[in-house]
Amino acid sequence: MARWMGLPAVAALALTACVTINVYFPAAEAREAAREFVEKVIGDEPPATVPGGGMAVTAPRFDPWMLLGIGSAHAQTPDINIRTPAILAIQSRMEQRFNSTLRRHFDSGALGFGGNGMIVVRDASQLPIKDRVAVNAAVADDNRDRQAVYREIAVANGHPEWESQIRDVFARQWIASARPGWWYQQGGSWMQK
Repeated sequence: MARWMGLPAVAALALTACVTINVYFPAAEAREAAREFVEKVIGDEPPATVPGGGMAVTAPRFDPWMLLGIGSAHAQTPDINIRTPAILAIQSRMEQRFNSTLRRHFDSGALGFGGNGMIVVRDASQLPIKDRVAVNAAVADDNRDRQAVYREIAVANGHPEWESQIRDVFARQWIASARPGWWYQQGGSWMQK
């Protein structure tokens, strides 16, 4: 009789093992979300074209789980949600700040993207003296919003532990989206696009 008492516990353990879902960081989805977010903030992105002048079209991704009637395995490959009210509010502030204050100082070379994706005053001599306090404040506000949005995206997607990975993906995207002539850090050295 005592031998059979452990059977329900073993059965419950076996059932739980069957439904354990390995949730991994969805790097491709995070890169796409970062690209969308960053390009909205920076703006002026030309649409992707293919040779001959046509628009680039991406084919829908085949999901083999559809054949089994399971639908997309969202626990396996979740989309990254960047459209919560809090995230959209941060994005709006960053876009407004970028267009009103920061863009012209990226264009002049005074500002650049640090290797961590944060904004850095690269060459203060390029900033007019009368603008320095306002630009430094805008840089500090923007960097604070960057930290907040990475945390907010991780939490909004149910994985606060992804915050550092989201920050890394965004850091690479800010640099990748830098416009020609803008500066960024790579390996501690400044480079110009």
